[in-house]
Amino acid sequence: METGMDAGMPEIDGAAIVLYRWMLVQGGLRASALPRAAAETGLTEEECRTAVALLTDTCLVQADGGSWQAVSPQAAGARLLSGPEAALRAHEEELRARKEELQRRRDAFTDLTPVYLQARQHAFPQGTIDHLPDQFAVRALLTEVIDNCRAEVLVSKHGGSFPEAALREALPRDLSLLERGVRMCSLYQHATRFDPATRTHAEQLIGAGAQIRTLPEVLPQMIIVDRELGFLPSRSGGALLIREPDLLGYLLDVFHRDWEYAVPFATGPQAAHDISETVKQSILALLAKGLKDDSIARRLGISLRTCRRHVSELLVSLGAHSRFQAGAIAERQGLTGTHGPFPERKAAAPNPALASEQAPVRVPGPTGSDRPVRCPGCGDALPTADGRQPAPGRPARHCSAACRARAYRARRKPEPGGGGAATGA
Repeated sequence: METGMDAGMPEIDGAAIVLYRWMLVQGGLRASALPRAAAETGLTEEECRTAVALLTDTCLVQADGGSWQAVSPQAAGARLLSGPEAALRAHEEELRARKEELQRRRDAFTDLTPVYLQARQHAFPQGTIDHLPDQFAVRALLTEVIDNCRAEVLVSKHGGSFPEAALREALPRDLSLLERGVRMCSLYQHATRFDPATRTHAEQLIGAGAQIRTLPEVLPQMIIVDRELGFLPSRSGGALLIREPDLLGYLLDVFHRDWEYAVPFATGPQAAHDISETVKQSILALLAKGLKDDSIARRLGISLRTCRRHVSELLVSLGAHSRFQAGAIAERQGLTGTHGPFPERKAAAPNPALASEQAPVRVPGPTGSDRPVRCPGCGDALPTADGRQPAPGRPARHCSAACRARAYRARRKPEPGGGGAATGA
């Protein structure tokens, strides 16, 4: 799209460039030499006259009596563009001044937000729900609320990683909060453990006294301060400010339910391995529901590439030939639970009646037992969930659906000389 300034500025064409080069070589052009210039450049005399006029308009040629002299492009550009450039600079200064004035007025309205909310709270002591229109208002009010926090901040954040700029901005504020003795509990997604910047940020907060746990899925975004004020995202890009007691109570119940199921944030190879297995379990649950890879990746806060890699590994582990079959096998074997075990709690005793149906997705390493159980299908070591040998008569477990299917077919195979199916393990 051309501006008014661009529309009034002549464009140099090919004929003008050819004649300009000829004039530089010949040291200029006299009116009487136009026929020779036309013959040597391959242009007509009329084209040469048009080119001379164009070069003059663009300041590349300077008239001198009955002749024309070529000048340097730098000098021509400075002469031709100095006026428009000065006008543009003046226009930019005007725009900058107007932008600063608009921002000053916006800040004045933003500064009135606490006054508005305090008056609303006084007028409606039973509680209100207010809408903060944009991120400027949200950040200003959140900073003030956090600075005045007395006892507790609860945070739920969706996503496998957070912007480094946002983490740098939040870290001093959160550390100051913890230094005042305020309790801080944050729920992240499992995928954050594999993002270096988010992991470093979480370790710093944990070192200062914060509590951070992770789940496969969490609420998109929620902040509750002192159990009296909640922030929820709005589709307009701002936030909903919640003071209504019943709604706040509901949000607190949801947060504490997720907190009980969440796993404390930890680092190290074993912690990463355990979380990776939990992520795979969540993928199985979502596969069983018929979700596509992009939807699964978005819900779990992982990249689409990582999600597809996990799905491929799960298909192999389950002996499945399609996503639908993998979901069906996982559902049948009880592998689609949405939450992992609680590390801080004692695990419940396994149900012997379900032992043969609860085959793990991957085979764990040995646990130090004198004689570990081995998979009847492939012979790999396979301890039970609590690390002990199974009780006598307990049905054998298998490392995968494929091994379990082979063992089942072996039991069903007729014995030589008999017509019935074998029933022993």
